[in-house]
Amino acid sequence: MRPLFADPKTDFVFKRIFGIEEHKPLLIALLNGLLELDEAHRVVEVELLSPEQRPPVQELKFSIVDVKCVDARGTRYVVEMQVLNVEGFEKRVVYNVAKAYTGQLQGGQVYPDLDDVIGVTVCDFELWPRREAPQVPMLSRWRMQEQHGGARGLGQLQFVFLELPKYDASRPPRTAVEKWAYFFREASNLQVVPEVLAEQPYTGALEAARAAGFTEEEWDAYIRAGMAIQDERGALSLARKEGRAEGLQAGLRASIRKVLGKRGLALSAQQEAHLEGCADTGTLERWLDQSLTAASATEALR
Repeated sequence: MRPLFADPKTDFVFKRIFGIEEHKPLLIALLNGLLELDEAHRVVEVELLSPEQRPPVQELKFSIVDVKCVDARGTRYVVEMQVLNVEGFEKRVVYNVAKAYTGQLQGGQVYPDLDDVIGVTVCDFELWPRREAPQVPMLSRWRMQEQHGGARGLGQLQFVFLELPKYDASRPPRTAVEKWAYFFREASNLQVVPEVLAEQPYTGALEAARAAGFTEEEWDAYIRAGMAIQDERGALSLARKEGRAEGLQAGLRASIRKVLGKRGLALSAQQEAHLEGCADTGTLERWLDQSLTAASATEALR
């Protein structure tokens, strides 16, 4: 039996809500809410880049990346939903934003023509755990700062993070930021539209996530997306457990073999040697991630 609303944190539903032409007003509302922009600087137009314009970054293929959003200053935004906290995540976010910035230098453009880029990432985990960094709030904004006097500058690259586990569930949401956090956290558990979300743009987002509106093919895709997340959680957990006992890299190799085996993707002798010979933990974690959806063992170990 389908729930009333599908989980907006899954790749499939996140893209269904914020990544298609007919729902561009929802993406605009999300950005304006999370960026807390005043009227003079609100995002007024969104252009979704076609797939061939997105950077070929394997680790980012399940996220909405390089969403070009134009505000009064011409600033661009990169929007992403991240469910799992994997090694090197922060570096990946920085790389993606930097890629969007440098990627503008095409067709004879010069440096003064470069627009600022802001990365907006919704995390279903604590990137800065409260016990280690209690000063980092649920919604945090990051930019470069001069280390002696504290002056802020070089704002061409900026980063915004919404850490969903930091949401205060002890009271109803009040601000736009809190309402979006509530939506992402609780949508799949709702039996009715709650009063706090009974207004646009939240009703529009809930309607886009309404499970009854999914075709059978879309529902199957949604289920597969959820299973992929659970498989990845299990694979990462297994890798960490085996890593503690036998070494992290050995655990990762075992998890890659297990995932590929369950998906019917056999490793050739050459691929097995390639896997066994890899001594880079980051590469092994990337291969494990790719093993969940790759069409072949060759693609998984690319």
